[in-house]
Amino acid sequence: MSELISREEVSVEVDFYGIYLQDWDDSQVPVPFPEGWEAGPFLRARPGRLDITSAGHTHTAALTVEVWDAEPPAPSGDWEESERAEILSISGELEVGGVAGGPMPEPIRLSGRECNWSVRVACSGRSEVAEKARQGVPEGVVERYVLQFWPQV
Repeated sequence: MSELISREEVSVEVDFYGIYLQDWDDSQVPVPFPEGWEAGPFLRARPGRLDITSAGHTHTAALTVEVWDAEPPAPSGDWEESERAEILSISGELEVGGVAGGPMPEPIRLSGRECNWSVRVACSGRSEVAEKARQGVPEGVVERYVLQFWPQV
């Protein structure tokens, strides 16, 4: 049975339909964000980096980042999107940010050491944020993400 190691909740500013996570030491990322960014599939994995396409152009989204010791059960709830990927983090920490707004000042801590991670990304609120974005910039948090990380075996 898997065990939750840590859980962190943060807000991230989405812009140009996207957010990203990449190794905190961007010198270890062959193509650092925003190079090669384009809105596309919900989740795109690149070496050392994850690109997530939002359903809204500009808004604040909620991110819940969970670190587990083994593959956890999928998060409960109704999710409009859910995908899995892999990411190598040399630093054990991830930078999070929007397309033009850049990174948040503090990293997301995974382990503090080099590790290959599996990740499940689930999202809700996509339909609602898309509708509200057609009328302007959505107020408050509408789109929510849960990212579950666990070490690859």
